[in-house]
Amino acid sequence: MYFPYFRGRQYELLALKELANGQLLGKSVIPVVEPVKLVRREEKLIVPYKMIPTFDVTIQAFIETKHHMAIIGNPEVGDLIDLPDMKGLLDSYLLADEIIPSVIINKSAASRISEFSESGIDKSDILTVFDNRDSLSVYKEEFDNSSPRYTLFSSDERQIRRSVKQNKVMFKDWFKKQAKNADYAIVDDEPFSEDHLYFEEEGYVGFGDYSIVGNIFDEGGWAATAIAIHIVYFADDGALRIHHFVSDSNIGTKDVAGKYYEAITKLVNWFNNGHQTQATTALSTFINHYETGYYPGLPTIKKLSIMHHLELMGRYLEP
Repeated sequence: MYFPYFRGRQYELLALKELANGQLLGKSVIPVVEPVKLVRREEKLIVPYKMIPTFDVTIQAFIETKHHMAIIGNPEVGDLIDLPDMKGLLDSYLLADEIIPSVIINKSAASRISEFSESGIDKSDILTVFDNRDSLSVYKEEFDNSSPRYTLFSSDERQIRRSVKQNKVMFKDWFKKQAKNADYAIVDDEPFSEDHLYFEEEGYVGFGDYSIVGNIFDEGGWAATAIAIHIVYFADDGALRIHHFVSDSNIGTKDVAGKYYEAITKLVNWFNNGHQTQATTALSTFINHYETGYYPGLPTIKKLSIMHHLELMGRYLEP
């Protein structure tokens, strides 16, 4: 199984929604979403916030298509940190059969797991994300007598690996994030991951990563001086590589559409030069943009790159 991890940004949620609605997400692909954005309701309400509309419609898409998704109940970044009533905010989603209640193993995990229990959610139904060995005591105390449904952690962490006995998921950030888009042109093709080849023989039930987004959480946005399209693909040896298609006219922020056409031209040439087996719905959309001269905006470019990656992995796991 494959567990791509997202922070619930708008373009990530839209990617997941469109994949679910289009039946493009293989059943062995279980996205993990850490919610990060809220909108305010009336001040006088007990829970004066609600999830952004895109979150709602994405969850409904997964429920309607009966596809599993995991939702983090104790986010570590964004608007939901330290809210007084996380239970009231998220539990209506977490009680759906298709949604896997999830926690990051940290100082807030115990109280959130307790709230899950009050709602009738058993510990064995919870997905955990375990990325800090300093929280080892929390994991051991909470799961001394039962194992979580899945535990995502880095295989590099030996202490954690010794403590997680069952349902282990190999989890790592494979995306090498650059300071600015133009920097991806320095090494435009590089290894991504081989976890899909070896997770089973190493005793894991699945593998996960942060797709083409990376683990670094940054809510800021700025005008683009360069356009970069990140496409994950299978190499001849079965390993995953990633190609960065970067624009050439990367001085100044004018004519972003022109920069996109430069990058998309490189992608289309790459695709036509022996990479047709990597075809996905999202790649077809990119090619259509090239043929029509359409510029969709930066968030849509990221959305399509995510969609391509996840559809490709679903097809690999369920050919």
